[in-house]
Amino acid sequence: MPRWIGLDLHKRVLEVCVLDEAGHIQSRTRLPVERAELRKFAERELRTDDQLAVEATTNTWPVVALLRPYVGKIVVSNPLQTKAIATAKVKTDKVDAETLARLLRADYLPTVWQPDAATAHLRHLCSQRSSLVADRTAVKNRIHALLHQRLIPVPNESLFSQRRRRWLTDLELEPEDRATLARDLHLLEEFDRAIADLDHTLYRVGGNDPRLKLLVTLPCVDVVCAQTLLAALGDVRRFHDGAHAASYLGLVPSTKQSADRCYHGPITKAGNGHARWMMVQAAQHLDRHPGPLGAFFRRLARKKNRNVAVVACARKLVVIAYELLLHTQPYRYAQPGPTAEKLRRLRLRTGGTRRKTGSPKGIWSVAKLPGGSRTFKALPTLYAEEDVPQLVPPAPGELRVQRQPDVAHFVASLSQSQVRRRRRPTTDDLTSEACTHTRAVSEDLALRPSAPVKAAARPAPLRSAPAGDGRSPDKRR
Repeated sequence: MPRWIGLDLHKRVLEVCVLDEAGHIQSRTRLPVERAELRKFAERELRTDDQLAVEATTNTWPVVALLRPYVGKIVVSNPLQTKAIATAKVKTDKVDAETLARLLRADYLPTVWQPDAATAHLRHLCSQRSSLVADRTAVKNRIHALLHQRLIPVPNESLFSQRRRRWLTDLELEPEDRATLARDLHLLEEFDRAIADLDHTLYRVGGNDPRLKLLVTLPCVDVVCAQTLLAALGDVRRFHDGAHAASYLGLVPSTKQSADRCYHGPITKAGNGHARWMMVQAAQHLDRHPGPLGAFFRRLARKKNRNVAVVACARKLVVIAYELLLHTQPYRYAQPGPTAEKLRRLRLRTGGTRRKTGSPKGIWSVAKLPGGSRTFKALPTLYAEEDVPQLVPPAPGELRVQRQPDVAHFVASLSQSQVRRRRRPTTDDLTSEACTHTRAVSEDLALRPSAPVKAAARPAPLRSAPAGDGRSPDKRR
């Protein structure tokens, strides 16, 4: 006979309530949250036809992984939507465990999606990296505060580059301040090393995931941002559409509607806050993108303000990422230069081969532009060389977007190879280019038949108005 079991899980104790088939309380148990005690309880009390409910909290997933082999079904409840517990007037551990069991028995328990082992591991890595980056930022802020308190001017460039770190090491400070700065610099080096190791792990984990190549084709989305989004969304097929995926990350406006009144407020900020922050940071740089996303950003920024445009573009990034993952398609309007660099870095850091570039052996390369040039391949060619799925013909709605005046030229250039200047031309480059142009014009003029030269007409003299006529000097002219 099936039983329904509610678990009120805390940091150190676990309250258990067991209901029989008729809904009567069969037993209550209170035990410490330790691996050995939980295993003894599972072997002694649980059966393979039991159904178990527990609320989502910090240590929920290790407990779920430990008890899953002993029961038939485990349901993880969303504590923000379990109103029977959140609004109860009498709230104790026994009451909460019994409420979970009864809601599970009535099949009225709001549940959360349970990630698989790979997604859970990816979430752990992304969360750990986020914590390390926050700690590193705190150390950098302490160093800035120390310099500010000692009235030491800080250079405009990055204070934590290799050159500036040597400058920090050579600063003349009091012995106590020198020891404080040395400790912070040592911590900063340790955090840099730990974050680099985690980045290497994220690249290694994503090396066999074809979804990662699709997401890095999005503008301003690198491997770390893509891995964070994959860890938060998991299997995108569980969402009805891209709007639901954006709502899962809290990037949709809140709505309060009653009768004939409807109010839309700020975004809900539900779900994974770190993934939402990463997408907002990626959207900060879309104002310079020449594609449809950049055009949408600039249009909305002119109409409202920059902050609204950033959040709206972050939502669009999530919706587009959902479509890319669902249909296994790369982004159609990616810039070839940055996208090629991201795909090359992903290939090399996941164990891929380094490809030869430049002119073939024995052929002298000639710059196509003054100061050097670089040729970017067409976007379909780039995707084919990096083993990215090929683009499908656009839908009618996309064709209308491609015909917009602010993106039409950029869309047309994606199907052709592009030559860009490698570096800013120097004065010698410009002088050489000007001399070449002058020589070509001189040769062209020498081949033309001579024509009589007309005398230049002399400009008419300005008439000066008599003084005191009441007109301004501009009117007098």
